[in-house]
This record gives sequence, C-alpha cells and structure tokens, in this order.
Amino acid sequence: MTNAAAVSNKKSDQKVDVVLVGAGIMSATLGALLRQLQPDWSIALFERLDAASAESSDPWNNAGTGHSALCELNYTPQNSDGSVDVSKAITVNEQFQVSRQFWSHAVENGVLSNPKEFINPIPHVSFVHGADNVEYLRKRYEALADQTLFRGMEFIDSPDEFTRRLPLMAKGRDFSDPVALNWSDGGTDVDFGALTKQFINYIGTGGTVHFGHDVRNITKQSDGSWNVKVVNNRTRKKRTLNAKFVFVGAGGGALPLLQKSGIKEIAGFGGFPVSGQFFRCTNPDLISQHGAKVYGKAAVGAPPMSVPHLDTRVIGHKPGLLFGPYAGWTPKFLKEGKLTDLPMSIRPNNLMSLVGVGLTEFGLTKYLITELLQSTDGKVDTLSEFVPKAIGKDWELITAGQRVQVIRRKGAGGVLEFGTAVITSEDGSIAGLLGASPGASTAVTAMLDVLKNCFGSQYKSWEPKLKEMVPSLGVQLTDNPTLFDEVWAYTAKTLQLVDDAPAGGASSAELAESSSV
Repeated sequence: MTNAAAVSNKKSDQKVDVVLVGAGIMSATLGALLRQLQPDWSIALFERLDAASAESSDPWNNAGTGHSALCELNYTPQNSDGSVDVSKAITVNEQFQVSRQFWSHAVENGVLSNPKEFINPIPHVSFVHGADNVEYLRKRYEALADQTLFRGMEFIDSPDEFTRRLPLMAKGRDFSDPVALNWSDGGTDVDFGALTKQFINYIGTGGTVHFGHDVRNITKQSDGSWNVKVVNNRTRKKRTLNAKFVFVGAGGGALPLLQKSGIKEIAGFGGFPVSGQFFRCTNPDLISQHGAKVYGKAAVGAPPMSVPHLDTRVIGHKPGLLFGPYAGWTPKFLKEGKLTDLPMSIRPNNLMSLVGVGLTEFGLTKYLITELLQSTDGKVDTLSEFVPKAIGKDWELITAGQRVQVIRRKGAGGVLEFGTAVITSEDGSIAGLLGASPGASTAVTAMLDVLKNCFGSQYKSWEPKLKEMVPSLGVQLTDNPTLFDEVWAYTAKTLQLVDDAPAGGASSAELAESSSV
C-alpha cells in the first residue's frame, strides 16, 4: 500500500451515492441520518454476516450501558493532588445526550418504533470498597453533583442503604470493609442490537441492504469516486459498485479495508485485538434481586477496558444479568474473523507503531496473561467482589464481542488508545471508524462529525434539519441548564423512560427553535 490512494478506471456494475460497509450501530446511524437529510440519494449497505448487529452491536456482546459517564469510573480519574478530573465524564455525557435526542426525534417521526424495544430506565451506580476508594468516590460525587448533566446523583456510604438498594451485592458482605456508591436514577440500558435493526429496516425502505455479502476491496477512481468489490458469500458471485461516498463501519474489519483503500490518513494506524467474556446469570431468582448497572474500579495497573461491572440488561423485554469483562486474546479482529487478521494488518507504515506499543504496554501484557491463566473458579472469585455469595452453577460463561483498540503513531513509535477514532480522507469521499468504548453510545456525535467533515458543501443546508433532529446541536448543555431540562423532559417522554410524563410538551422542532433564540 502506498500513502496515496490507488486510482483506477475499472467499470462498475452499479452506481450509488453511498455505500455503507457493516450492519452495526455506526453504519445504521449514518444511514438513518442520510435517509432523512437526503432522501433522493441511493444507499447500499453490505454486511458479511447473515444478520444485522451480529458483532459488537449485539446486546450480549456489550454491556449496553448507554455510556453517559454516570457510573464509569475510568472517565473520572484522580489527579496526583487528590482531586478528581471530570472533564471526560462531561464530554461523554454531552455526547450521549445527543444520541438521546436523535433517537427521540426518530421515534417522534416514525423512523423508530416502540422505544422499549431498545432503551429502558436502569439506575447507573459506581461502587467501591476500602477507605481510600470511599474517599475517592466522595470527591467524585462532590465534583459532579453540581454539574448540570449529573444533577440528582447521590453519595451513599450507609450499609443499610446499600443493602436496601443492592440486596444481591449485600448478601454475605463484610461491611467492616467500608463501601460507597454514587447512585444515578437517570441511567438507561440500551439494546444496541434492537436499535440497529430498527434503523436498518428504515434504511431498507429507500435503499438496499445486503446480508451475506463480503466487501473485499475499495479502490479510488480517477473521478474521485470509489469502486467497491463485493462477494456474495452464498453464491460466490462477485460484483463491483461505484459510490460517490463510502463509510466503513465494520468494527474490527474497518482497519484492513481502510488500509486497502490506500488513503494516506490511515498510515501509521494499527489495531490491538482484545477478546472478552462475560458471566451471564442463569438463576431467575438472582436476576430479580438486582436492578442496576454497577461499575467498579479497574485493578491497579489494569487498562480501562477491564473495569468490572454487574449489569442488569433488558433484552426482548426480559431482564438479564451479566458480569465482566474477563479479557482474553486472539489475533482475530472480529468475533467471526480470521486468525490472520492481525498479521495481515501489519504494514511498513504502522510497524513501528505496533512495536512501540509492544515495548511500552507492559501493564496490558501482564493483565492479559493473568486473565488468560485464570480458571473458571478464579473468575467466580472475581465475581464475588460484587456478589459475595456467588456460586459457579448460577452463571454461564459467554464470549463477548471482539474489540480492536486503536494504535496511533506517536513520534517514532505508537500509542494505544482506549476510545474511538473517526478516519476521514482529505477529500471527504471515504470515512471509517476505529476503536471501541464508548463507541455505540456516542454514535450520533461520531456520525455528525462524519457529515460535517465529508459533506462540507451540503452541511450548511442540512443544519436546520439537523437542528430539529438534535435540538442542542452546537450548544453545550452543561452550560445551559434550562435547555438541558427541556431536552431531558422531551427525550424521557418520547423514549418512554418515565411513566408519569405530562401530556403535551415541546416537540423536537419547537425545542430546536427555542434553543436558537
């Protein structure tokens, strides 16, 4: 691969405006946005598996937190002076509010149906034990409680109140070891698989959706468009589409395809695959005793991806319970990927990035080795920090989605990033998304960035419509408590997150108008 995209003039079988690669939440979100903004554009979506959201967007392949930084302690690190940095938490929460608004507009306008299929209210809880950790959580609470987006958060250090709210976690616990909680009633559980499927159904009403089709190559044409080579996995028939714009939302499969495209912006990027497992509870009695998403602290030296959590899930209207993650390692970039994924992604322009990470990430290496060597009994012991009376027969071990962490060039080497990165070509004709958490929860913000960076000539004319979809567009809700209250009430009502919402209330269009005044 060269630093400049290869250019060819090969004829295509079909011309379309947009090709979306992958049937996960990212492609689904972008496709839904484009269908509303530009309904006359032709869109073709290709997914190599036989169903939508079968990789990382599948509800059992992720924690479905609706990452809003209400409970995830890796977004509120403690500084060397003892203070707590909440800037990342505020940013992530702002982005999740954007997602809530777009989903609400989609429900209001028939793009999405029954919101209880994909989003349900669940308290988000931070949990620590030990005197030093309790003090940290108190400082976290003090830093967040007065922030607009975190109002209503509670600090709880009473064993009696802990027991009342989290009976499963209290049973058998030795409270001589101090405990504390940050409790937020405004959290949600999100089934990103169900959400993705609804969006893709909508895309299919005006575009074409192809399952069982593998995108093998993407080649730049002399007129600036892209030829996309696709293979039907069932018939082995090959076809080539010509697209004015391509979005690669293929999860772990995005890096290899962006490398094949030859765009200079992908040079130096690598991927580090990490597999995961969860314990899924099989005992209905235990499931009924827990109704929250409870996040703890990662062990000292462990990466952010290792943050343990005991999560209530709502999938197909049924409550479930999972605990994890337990990390593993495989060279595959996708759960349904190939063992050659990692070695085939190594290029001369990213080799030093990979080597640099290998030489510096000793903590991650140690963590992965420890996890790989852990027995099932050892995993139950880890679970017992949250569920003291846990026994193995009540839990089954399931394989979660594959995560490919971004390796970015830094100086002569590289750095491992625990987040998401949107890669866009200089001419805006192709974009792709790399990385993992908070990923799905901030998909709308990420795809709005794609629209702005890739469709500069159209974006200005789209802004009024986008403002209807996301009334707070261009406004920081954390600095506008009145608008936040209005938007929160609107989204809570539209997404059916409250049972006693008053009749009437502002629509998204009315909110957009008021936020512009």
